Amino acid sequence: MNKIKIPLLKSFQAKVTLVLILSLLFIGALNNFLIYQYALDSQFNAIRNKLKVIAQTAALMIDADVISRIPLRKEGMNTPEYKAIVRKLEEIKKANPPIKFIYTMAPTEKKGVCRFIVDPDVPTEKEIAQGLTNYPGDEYDASRFVEMCKAFEGPAADTKLETDEWGVTLSGYAPIRDKNKKAVAILGVDMMADDVFSLQKQVHRRAVLVLGLGILLSFILGFLISKRISSPIKKLVEGTHHVAGGNLDHLVEVSGADELVELAKSFNDMSMSLSKARKRLLKYFYNIVQSLIRVMEARDPYTKGHSEKVAEYAEKIALKMGVPDEKVELLKEIALLHDIGKLGIQEKILNKKGKLTEEEWEIIRKHPIIGEDILKPVHISQEMLTIVRSHHERFDGNGYPDKLSGESINILASIVSVADAYDAMTSPRAYRPALNREKAVEELKKNSGTQFHADVVETFISIMGQTPST
Repeated sequence: MNKIKIPLLKSFQAKVTLVLILSLLFIGALNNFLIYQYALDSQFNAIRNKLKVIAQTAALMIDADVISRIPLRKEGMNTPEYKAIVRKLEEIKKANPPIKFIYTMAPTEKKGVCRFIVDPDVPTEKEIAQGLTNYPGDEYDASRFVEMCKAFEGPAADTKLETDEWGVTLSGYAPIRDKNKKAVAILGVDMMADDVFSLQKQVHRRAVLVLGLGILLSFILGFLISKRISSPIKKLVEGTHHVAGGNLDHLVEVSGADELVELAKSFNDMSMSLSKARKRLLKYFYNIVQSLIRVMEARDPYTKGHSEKVAEYAEKIALKMGVPDEKVELLKEIALLHDIGKLGIQEKILNKKGKLTEEEWEIIRKHPIIGEDILKPVHISQEMLTIVRSHHERFDGNGYPDKLSGESINILASIVSVADAYDAMTSPRAYRPALNREKAVEELKKNSGTQFHADVVETFISIMGQTPST
């Protein structure tokens, strides 16, 4: 089964973005959780304190002497004292809507057991059937509620949601003291769990909002930070591709003042050093090859200095035609090597005084290809190699080696072609004398648009018109 490939996740920027986003999310989530938990705890404690205050305030409103006179049996509900306390408790409950239950209890001799004194909420038939009554004197197991038992000593509130027969509540308690400051009873107020949760939902909504904003901020920051990191690295990678492709003059532009900028500067220094080294090697190579060409030309008095003259003419034509200076310099250097392929041609063919056979001409026509093959390992530009290969192409397509025609022939190759032909015509050969300038120019005009590029011929003739006759 083939694995599904996800190219996006393979990029450095995507990986950095993902790591940063996950890191920020983790930090944000942890921070949000801590804040959320702190907010919940703070709100919970605020509710506890509120319940204690309500219980304490309500306890101060209950007359200890009145509550002490209520008989602790069911019939006590019919006494005026019971009814008076009921009215007071209902007033307190009405003034505090969050309060679900409010009641008073008396201590017993049993540890952890209290007795109901007054509870305004009359039990339902279902509660009565289950034995859940709150009549005066009914016992209540308070051992489960530590804070309730402590309330005879002072105000208290549950530290967590507690569960009893009437449901899940959070309660506050306070002592009811007589004139001698003795706790004769306690007053309890209950808030149902649903009401507590409802208040906590506000905190939850805020926490969700903060978390959502945190996630959004994490994505934005992760993307921006990763882009800041990966962009210079991407430029450096592109730079290495340029250098690997032979463009040693390519420089990487990275702004800032961090280690990546220093790396980019080091890369550029390395690139410039390699470029200078290659130029020195090319210069050295050119000098060696030019020496070989001079040796080759020195054997034939008719071709001595031919390459230098071709390079000189080609430079003048290129400058006149507006070729950029850097290309003109390269053109001049490659023009010196345009016939380097003749090093691979037998000397007896090159210096033959008689007419060449067709087979010999086929060999001669290979020298542009041989020249290109000789220069290829040096890693000079493709355009310069094209000049060597195409300097014998004709505008009408009858040249060699590729039968190129018209504008498909590189203009620099066409320049070398005219310069080469002119110098060949004005130089003596074993099989003919040299032509004078006028006749050579006439030949160029005659073959303009067929053998030679018309613009190049026109430019060269204008140059010759400004040059004194020799």
